[in-house]
Amino acid sequence: MALSTTSSGPWSRPSLPNGSPPSSPAPDPVTVRSRAQRLLEQAAIDLEAGGVSSPRHDAEMLLSHVTGVPRMMLLGNAKPNERQVQDFEALVRARASRIPLQHLIGSAAFRFIDVEVGPGVFVPRPETEVLAGWAIDHAKTVPSPVVVELCAGAGAISLSVVHEVPGAVVHAVELDEPAYEWAQRNLAYSGVDLRLGDMADAFADLNGTVDVVVANPPYIPLDAWESVAPEARDHDPALALWSGDDGLDAMRVVEQVAWRLLKPGGVVGAEHADVQGESAPQVFTARWDAVRDNADLAERPRYVTAVKPR
Repeated sequence: MALSTTSSGPWSRPSLPNGSPPSSPAPDPVTVRSRAQRLLEQAAIDLEAGGVSSPRHDAEMLLSHVTGVPRMMLLGNAKPNERQVQDFEALVRARASRIPLQHLIGSAAFRFIDVEVGPGVFVPRPETEVLAGWAIDHAKTVPSPVVVELCAGAGAISLSVVHEVPGAVVHAVELDEPAYEWAQRNLAYSGVDLRLGDMADAFADLNGTVDVVVANPPYIPLDAWESVAPEARDHDPALALWSGDDGLDAMRVVEQVAWRLLKPGGVVGAEHADVQGESAPQVFTARWDAVRDNADLAERPRYVTAVKPR
């Protein structure tokens, strides 16, 4: 965020008693470091012209990445050299072409962690942090909880559970091999049991023993291609996006797998599109208890939860 300054006019000081002229006033720190300000202003203009929804934020993230100066300290501390300016301008051009910001900086923030991301893996979204928080809250109510993440992608939910629930036993599965390789990087040394394969038949060894199943499955209908932002449509893996004519093919598999894995009283949570606030819960109504839909931080329908009957 740009910092604003106010001025009460030119500084004035009387002559010193010995008649020496007064020293020059201290320079305004924003003026001294105005190169960063000018770069950010032009970058925001270019990004907005490219259709980026958060131009100033993304410009600041890119300049922070290039200079190593924290985003909130850029105006007071960033002094980009010529090479950094060139790198920054190249990144701005790439972002204006709708390459995801997270691909350009190499990571995505998620709750209290950062995960490495890039081409070949779905970029975790802030909306999914609420679903992860739900899974974490439920896991904390169970001694030594067993948690399974389906459609793990980069592994952000699993890593968050490990980070926030000491003692949790976490398993994760991912079908897409490039995405699995990103998850391997992020989950290395975490203790998460990460497997490559189809969620439909994953974890047969865990049947009936799991406390929490959590998933962010693909949920975009095949005919909705034009409505999807270029960052997702052109850069996220197809396996992470599209899911049949109504967008719920993968959700139906999540329902079946969760039923198989969970112990009685276990819970499942799965993300869906904001237009699926009624249709996604219907996948679970036939045999689950406490089926409900839940909103994200913007109060949009975002994920369905249910309890396996005891």
